[in-house]
Amino acid sequence: MKVEAFLFGGVAAFFAVTAGLYGWWSGDPTGTAALVIAFLMGGVVSFFCTVQYRRKGRRPQDRRDAEVADASGPLEFFPPKSAWPLVTAVGAAIAATGVVYGLWLFLIGFGVLARGVLGMVFQYVHRQE
Repeated sequence: MKVEAFLFGGVAAFFAVTAGLYGWWSGDPTGTAALVIAFLMGGVVSFFCTVQYRRKGRRPQDRRDAEVADASGPLEFFPPKSAWPLVTAVGAAIAATGVVYGLWLFLIGFGVLARGVLGMVFQYVHRQE
């Protein structure tokens, strides 16, 4: 996943530069906001791929000498009980409501959403296989 992390990191950097230049030259807040959101989405995917690469190392798909049988086995560990999807959904709902009712509610929702996403990514960091 190292290649994917670099790829999406490049996408995030492109949108960050584009958002800065576009915001400075045009003064259009809506286009700038859309580019900033695209930067954040690329950054989140790059962060996720980086964490997965550090946690699991190289995949069989990344090696040139790998065989098809190297990728056999369990696909992934899926936790039987986790509260983080619920926390993420509540955070997204609060943030979406905050778009209507004010910045203060949006920031609270964004904080809850960020905690939920980080909780899902790091919920089993120390899990032994």
